[in-house]
Amino acid sequence: MLSILIPTYNYNVFPLVTELKNQADTLEIAYEILVQDDASDLFINQNAEINLLPYCSYTLNHEKLGRGNNINLLNSLAKYNYVLIMEADAFPEKKTYVKDLILAINQENQVVFGGVTYDTKKPDSDKLLRWKYGQERESISIIERKKNPYHFVFTWNLLIKKQLLSKYPFPSNIKNYGYEDVVFIKQLKQNNITIEHIENKLIHLNSETSLTFIKKTENAVSTLNQLILSNKLEMSDTKIGKAFKVIHFFKLQNVVRYIFKKLAKKMINNLTSSNPSIIVLDLYKLGYFCNLRQNENTFNQ
Repeated sequence: MLSILIPTYNYNVFPLVTELKNQADTLEIAYEILVQDDASDLFINQNAEINLLPYCSYTLNHEKLGRGNNINLLNSLAKYNYVLIMEADAFPEKKTYVKDLILAINQENQVVFGGVTYDTKKPDSDKLLRWKYGQERESISIIERKKNPYHFVFTWNLLIKKQLLSKYPFPSNIKNYGYEDVVFIKQLKQNNITIEHIENKLIHLNSETSLTFIKKTENAVSTLNQLILSNKLEMSDTKIGKAFKVIHFFKLQNVVRYIFKKLAKKMINNLTSSNPSIIVLDLYKLGYFCNLRQNENTFNQ
């Protein structure tokens, strides 16, 4: 019935696996939990304990595949008709999490997204940026999600038919962080695959420092640029791309690059402060993207 897929990297997923297993066991369903570790250095011994649990397995990659390829690999190993893509650093909000997913399967939905939430308690000041971003940009009500089902969706807490994921896999050329989910969701939209939204949230336990999140954001923007150059995405597929189109139209690229270089340190100071601004983060991403486009001779629509 259900294969639960957990791609992970340098994270202890044993508590998540045991929670999901306990919930599945009470339902007496056919299930498996597959964990694929993308060449981690940490928590290998803790995660290896997963292999002692019935219907559960943990495998360590010898070389880094990237998140999308890791999910593709997990899907190829899955033996049930539906797969649930999880995030390693997330946890079910309620004890009926798996039960509610089974109800969605019984309704024969092709793709189901359950939503995301964050702890209401503020983390330490050096970790505020990621938490605040999650609160403002990712923790979206089901009413808002249903208004724009292809926009307010992530590729975790995502239930999908195995056959569908095999037909529309994650792009194999993305091995670095960022935007593989946008490419994947775009495929679903282009092929008129409906995404059903339900109220069945995972709590994102992300504890990245603000500096780490900024670095990952830079990597993601670099990946976005490469995806646009390789025609995997268009400028109009993301907010950054749409904003850049306006800047390009008014021939303001050099002005934006100049301002970004002058203000980058001040923006980072804000983003690593005890009161980071998500608007500043947006501007930082846009400036970083404009800077990357400096030597590009083509403009992909």
